[in-house]
Amino acid sequence: MTSKQEKYSIWRNLHETEGNLAYHLAVFGDHIAEREGYKDLEGIDAIVFYLVHKFSWPVSQVRSMPYEDIRFILSQEMNGWKVPVEAR
Repeated sequence: MTSKQEKYSIWRNLHETEGNLAYHLAVFGDHIAEREGYKDLEGIDAIVFYLVHKFSWPVSQVRSMPYEDIRFILSQEMNGWKVPVEAR
């Protein structure tokens, strides 16, 4: 069994990674908003709006999706995309 210190280190790394994935998804949302010409949407809201319109899914369904699923759905569009320097 792992020590408490090891366990907490694993948890910390897991949650930091989850946070980084969510952050990068929000930054990608800004990219989508700019690409699609959205006026007052940014970050995750831009992604939700995009997915609702692209797939005709209800807003509530998209908002309830885990970020891992949203990232998977957008994986082809995110292929080759780089986090802008100002967001690093």
